[in-house]
Amino acid sequence: MDQVAVLEISREVFFVILKTGGPIMAAGLVVGLLIAVFQTLTSIQEMTLTFVPKIIIIFGAVIVFMPFMINVIIVFTRSLYDRIAVLG
Repeated sequence: MDQVAVLEISREVFFVILKTGGPIMAAGLVVGLLIAVFQTLTSIQEMTLTFVPKIIIIFGAVIVFMPFMINVIIVFTRSLYDRIAVLG
């Protein structure tokens, strides 16, 4: 295994992390932004108002995106095993 192969695998790992974590983080970001705008407009500064909806939306996003995330991880793992088989 040379440097190019290691860098390619590292790049793929980075993209797998972005693909699996990105939708969840985006959902949390959008909800946080909407709640912040709502709090600014209404002058309500309640901590549970920011925490509880974010948790609910993030859990919902995990449930919705779980099949996609599992598929991405399976495809990456299979490609990694194929590379190991070629090397070994």
